[in-house]
Amino acid sequence: MHFRYIAVEGPIGVGKTQLAERVGTRLDATVVLEDTDNPFLGDFYADRPGAALQAQLFYLLARHRQQMSLRQSDLFSQLTISDYLFDRDKIFAYLNLDDNELFIYQRLYDLLARDVPTPDLVMYLQAPTDVLLRRLRTRRADPEADHYDLDPEYLKELNEAYQHFFFHYNSTPLLVVETSQFGDELTDDTIDDLVKQIRSMGPGTRYYVPRTK
Repeated sequence: MHFRYIAVEGPIGVGKTQLAERVGTRLDATVVLEDTDNPFLGDFYADRPGAALQAQLFYLLARHRQQMSLRQSDLFSQLTISDYLFDRDKIFAYLNLDDNELFIYQRLYDLLARDVPTPDLVMYLQAPTDVLLRRLRTRRADPEADHYDLDPEYLKELNEAYQHFFFHYNSTPLLVVETSQFGDELTDDTIDDLVKQIRSMGPGTRYYVPRTK
């Protein structure tokens, strides 16, 4: 495996954490999961003034702190798979913040992003919005599900923002994985097939529809 640090990304409901864990087990990698706890989310969902910026900055600082902790522990000297890409923080910022808030956010983001290690490979998991909604509605244990499965329009906007972001993404090799046919549980054949794609990845972008049976 010539990649040492792989980031898995995709919109809410696409299954990036499950896939990161399964691929991590298959490759005997260290798996890094994002901490999704945020004390400002309740105010954000209640539409309180300023809450969007507070929630966004909290996430930004938490992700930066986690990335710095990993770097300082030299974790990236071994194969590591993360279920998020630091750069994607901007997707939510541009979707949720007004122009004045974005000005503040962007200044801080530019300072913090300098410290964050760049992945060797990014896997972007994609699915149509109706598939994401269906998965969220059957995944009641997901702490994010209650918020997003009741707002299809927001999820649609978020999915389109992800598509736009990764259509223009060229910072690292990018493996775009179509996940519409994934079931609730990923099969061993699906994971093995995906690992073959990872091992054979070179520069640039590759689009891939996995085997599901």
